[in-house]
Amino acid sequence: MALRRSVLGGLAGAAALGGGIAWWVGRRDGAAYDAAAAQTWRPPDPAEQPALRELVRCATLAPNSHNTQPWRFLAVPGGLRLLPDPARRTPVVDPDDHHVFATLGCAAETMLQAAPALGLHAGIDVGAAGEAMLRVTPGAQRRPPMAEAIARRRSTRAPLDPAPLAAEERAALVAAGGSDPSVGMLLLDAPAQRAGLAELILAGNSTQLRDAAFVAELASWIRFSAGAALARRDGLFAGASGNPVLPEPIGRAIFPHVFTLAAETDRMARQLAGSAGFAVFAAERDDPAHWLAAGRAAQRVCLAATVMGLRTSWVNQPVEVPALRQVLGGWLGLGGRRPNLVLRFGHGPVLPASLRRPVEDVLVEGQA
Repeated sequence: MALRRSVLGGLAGAAALGGGIAWWVGRRDGAAYDAAAAQTWRPPDPAEQPALRELVRCATLAPNSHNTQPWRFLAVPGGLRLLPDPARRTPVVDPDDHHVFATLGCAAETMLQAAPALGLHAGIDVGAAGEAMLRVTPGAQRRPPMAEAIARRRSTRAPLDPAPLAAEERAALVAAGGSDPSVGMLLLDAPAQRAGLAELILAGNSTQLRDAAFVAELASWIRFSAGAALARRDGLFAGASGNPVLPEPIGRAIFPHVFTLAAETDRMARQLAGSAGFAVFAAERDDPAHWLAAGRAAQRVCLAATVMGLRTSWVNQPVEVPALRQVLGGWLGLGGRRPNLVLRFGHGPVLPASLRRPVEDVLVEGQA
């Protein structure tokens, strides 16, 4: 969820081809992109009113697959309803909308963590079909570390430090991932565990890259230029992965030549080797309500990692390929439970931020 996927590493080889054009585009649009990113990634601000609008803005900073932002928020008496946006589905990689509901879970958890910083108390009710209602009442204003971490969290698609976490760091991740008894989290950081999971991730990566429909869907969400990223404010911006920023026609022309199975396998293998460990989330039931719960648990781990200066990114390939999902569940001894999400973590660099759509694009049925 991924739920954004790291797929642009092969574009590094295009830097020479882009050459002066890439420099020119970066000079023209880079400052505007940086300003938009800084405006987007602000911590919860109690001075912003109405408070529910600010809560929605914080929710848009949640992780989501391909940065499709498949959410809508409906202002109703007493709070907000969280709704999927069917226009932003990714039917090839996510045919049953699992990632959509996991993404809504990430957004819900983000709002729950942001609420105290805005002087609100929030709770959530979720029905079996994944219908979610965030209940909001006035509360004492405080700024817990997880709220402050919302604006610093990133999906860092780069090699991380493979050194083991400190005992207190590992314990904090386990505590964050284990607070909901309906979602199990397995922390895999022993060498044999990391190697076994890496093998399954690479197998899933290869399966997907051999699927022309998957590659076409993925390419449709890539934004090669800062201008395209600014215009759409969604998708996978090349610069946010540390890759060359190119004019859209050149990027799309080059993409099929650099986004190859060999190149992506090498890139993914380096990222997996450069990870301190992995977290696998598996809810006790396979339905939208529990997919949402898994997303909430995963976002808690992402925010707890951010508080400690750790980086995270998604490696969901083995849960997205049905045959491998069964293999992964058996290997982990999940007893029939569906593995929902896979997260890698470790200390590492800070990469540029992606953009999000403005509140008015996602808050429906009037203003909160």
